Amino acid sequence: MISAEVTSIASGQLKIAEGEIVGMLQEHTIEIRVRYSETDAMGFLHHANFFKYFEMGRIELLRAQGGSYKEMEAAGIFLVVARIGCQYHSPAFYDDVLTLRTIVTQVSMCKIEHEYQLLRGDVKIATGTSTLACLDREGRIQRLPEEVTGKAAS
Repeated sequence: MISAEVTSIASGQLKIAEGEIVGMLQEHTIEIRVRYSETDAMGFLHHANFFKYFEMGRIELLRAQGGSYKEMEAAGIFLVVARIGCQYHSPAFYDDVLTLRTIVTQVSMCKIEHEYQLLRGDVKIATGTSTLACLDREGRIQRLPEEVTGKAAS
């Protein structure tokens, strides 16, 4: 079960190269309930699932602004993970309800950087970062499209 609550652009705008992005969400929050199958033999949320949660956050952030990874990929636009990291702070357990905040921290012509904050109430479970690069079907770097940035390239 995923429920989404959209937070609008905090600073009003983000920058992309020399142009401005006006339609891109900077932050988005989802709620995730830890499933039994996501825990390890000790009952902790398994470390590999944090990256799955981060991906869920990115997908829902794009969806909340009207975009779709499925449609982008059909058009030959691929956002691939170039770098990702996670710092674990406190364990999570089966049936915990967690809040994941996904924040766009930087956008350039060809990449997007995210920060993640995973919480159980006020308890920090994990923080993370990722960098996504925009590629074409042949794996060549290309400019981020309007579907992602919310503004046509100038």
